[in-house]
Amino acid sequence: MAATCTAGTANDFNGDGLGDTVLADPDAPVNGAKKAGLVRIVLGGGKGVSEISQATSGMAATAEAGDGFGTSYAVYDADQDGCADLVVGAPYEDVASGGTQLVDAGAIYVVHGTATGIGAGSTIEGYTQGEFNSVSTTEAYDWFGYALKAGATASNAPYLVVGVPGENIAVDGTTYIGAGLIEYAQGGTRIGVSQNSTGVTGTVEANDRFGSSLAGTNRYFAVGSPGESIGDQEFAGGVQVFSHTLSGGIPTPLLGLDQDSTGIAGAPEANDGFGTSISMTGYRPSDQTYNSDVLLAIGMPGEDVGTLADAGGVAVVRVQPSGAYTQVTAMDGSTPDLEGDAVAGDFMGQRVAITNTDTSVVTTTATVRLAVGEPGKDTGTAKDAGAVHIFRPLDTAIGTNDKVLTRGSGLPGTATARDYTGLALNAGSTYLYVGVPYSKESATSKGVLYVQPWTDVDGTTSTGATTYRPGSGGLPDAGAALGATR
Repeated sequence: MAATCTAGTANDFNGDGLGDTVLADPDAPVNGAKKAGLVRIVLGGGKGVSEISQATSGMAATAEAGDGFGTSYAVYDADQDGCADLVVGAPYEDVASGGTQLVDAGAIYVVHGTATGIGAGSTIEGYTQGEFNSVSTTEAYDWFGYALKAGATASNAPYLVVGVPGENIAVDGTTYIGAGLIEYAQGGTRIGVSQNSTGVTGTVEANDRFGSSLAGTNRYFAVGSPGESIGDQEFAGGVQVFSHTLSGGIPTPLLGLDQDSTGIAGAPEANDGFGTSISMTGYRPSDQTYNSDVLLAIGMPGEDVGTLADAGGVAVVRVQPSGAYTQVTAMDGSTPDLEGDAVAGDFMGQRVAITNTDTSVVTTTATVRLAVGEPGKDTGTAKDAGAVHIFRPLDTAIGTNDKVLTRGSGLPGTATARDYTGLALNAGSTYLYVGVPYSKESATSKGVLYVQPWTDVDGTTSTGATTYRPGSGGLPDAGAALGATR
């Protein structure tokens, strides 16, 4: 009898109940094609390493220079067979159409997990934008697949959100270049949603880049548009929050947020980039038996702090089912009692990752963690070595339990100039994932991913981080920027 999947953990591509680790390297060469990109999967329990690229058997594609396969990825059980499936974005894929090449139109690939693993032998579906949604059109410079988010709704329906931030949007005869769009799929619904869709906040403008960043849970998802103009402040940025509940054929728009929204700290300024990065986790109020609400972390790496340009900042907002919201905290490097100081060019908030470490209980400050990337932070004499700032965002005083992780202090390795640690972050309920894809340290010059238990980050255990790098632990000694993630 053929082996079957057994509905394991969330990142479980072979359904054996053990978590697997995704390692993206969008700059890796494939068959001599520079920056074609690849993804490696390390199966839990020492069951091997799979490599997936556009050259993988069963992939109806060709690895080409600059495709950026692995620029984004998401994991969900698309076919509900108990094995997780991998969605990979190649936003710089050129698409042939009518004898011409649509440059950087983009593509995504759904690689299905099986009981024997993932990769060669998997069922693989490839989509351009027009193939994914027949109402949409594949066009040059759309960057279809630049960002991805996937999961299951509260009713256990698989969903997938695809960012298309380069999409041009026509309104009343005027075309707005790079306004941006998302493609949303749930069940039999596949629909494009933009700021021109009913109920969505904001006005379609050139270079809004709606869809540049995505976040989601089983009840909500959010879309960042870091190029959004607020008044006459260009690239101030904004975020739109949706419910997965379909209304009028589209996910229900709940609210739009920017720094001009009531209760949100700061003021919209040019190039703040509010929404450059976003992350979302479930929140259970004391009067509920489930995670009815959500916490949304929003990075604004271009925020100036006084005269310090691009020092950056972060806000965390609680959103309720009605669309009501409350800012629970906001911080930048000048916030009292924080570790370190605000410094020009730190880009605090370039990446954010928020998680609830125990969604089975009422949410408190003890269960929620926030990791904030500061890729421009200097470490000693190492300029732009980067750092990851850790918070308990529900603390009354945000500086009470914060700490800064750098390579050599809280993270393995040695800080080196222009490492840009904090440029790649992810968070689960058990682990913090820190990628340093542009590491200059000689031992990790092809990129590295650190997987650290939250209990280690908190200081209650000292298990130690697991280090993934090319040439070690069964990984081929090949690549260019392993550990990248959007």
